[in-house]
Amino acid sequence: MDPVIELDGLEVRFGSRTILKKLNARLTGRSIGLLGPNGAGKSTLINTLLGFHQPVSGTARILGLDIRSHAREVRRTIGYMPENDAFIASMSGVRFVRLMAELAGLPAEHALERAHEAFFYVGLGEVRYRALGTYSLGMKQAAKLAQAIAHGPKLLFLDEPTNGLDPPARLRMIQLIQEIRDRGEQHLILSSHLLRDVEECCDEVLILKDGNIAAFCNLEEERRANRRFLELETRGGENGSFVEAMEKIGCETASGAQGRLKVVLPDGVEVRQLYELAAARDVQIRRLNHKRDSLEDIFLKAMEAENGRL
Repeated sequence: MDPVIELDGLEVRFGSRTILKKLNARLTGRSIGLLGPNGAGKSTLINTLLGFHQPVSGTARILGLDIRSHAREVRRTIGYMPENDAFIASMSGVRFVRLMAELAGLPAEHALERAHEAFFYVGLGEVRYRALGTYSLGMKQAAKLAQAIAHGPKLLFLDEPTNGLDPPARLRMIQLIQEIRDRGEQHLILSSHLLRDVEECCDEVLILKDGNIAAFCNLEEERRANRRFLELETRGGENGSFVEAMEKIGCETASGAQGRLKVVLPDGVEVRQLYELAAARDVQIRRLNHKRDSLEDIFLKAMEAENGRL
């Protein structure tokens, strides 16, 4: 699969301080999460990919375009929803989005048409002629998304898209992001300090720490692997015989205290088969859980480790 973003020895410095330290990664997901504590380098990475900072060494490629040698082409292919507001308060919403679409290269008439479409898409059609300064926080966030998508970019950068939103507004924003992702017409880079946002919207995650890549993992692969890892609590019967029977059909097992078992199911073996084996040996499966490494677990492991790859 062709990469969405390639980081090739990317290094960025501010004065004598190195912010990004020779990053190397190949990101191919439809929706990629960017995580890290404050000061990890997330904003610097985004701003470098957008062309606001120049690397001192190395480079990056966005959809095959080098950010150093093809900066104009890169900017035409991306949309950017910034964390901080960057509105002209007295300008109407639709006029502002039209302006941003024109700056992205659309002809004026086409830009106006796309601005109207974008406002209706994000649920702001009825307020598109109101001044942006009168918008609520949730409306401003939706307007930022509208201007990011109006020109039809191939890649969207979403920087803290749910920042400050109340639960209903956050849910609407997450649903919009998921809908954009599922349409399959655009790739997403989602930077957020909220692990839940990334877990709900992304299929890959890149975790930064102190300007290094602390972890990179495919969340879909993690989820598939977790579905094959079980924790059982059993009672009665011939537990040893039950374990032996599971191993004969290819399961990997490990015994714990008080009848607890850890089981890895091979491909082709389903949970119902374990119940059948247990019943034949008068063993009761009192509890069965799918082990689940949450994104929080992955993030905490990355923060505890030095530089590495999950």
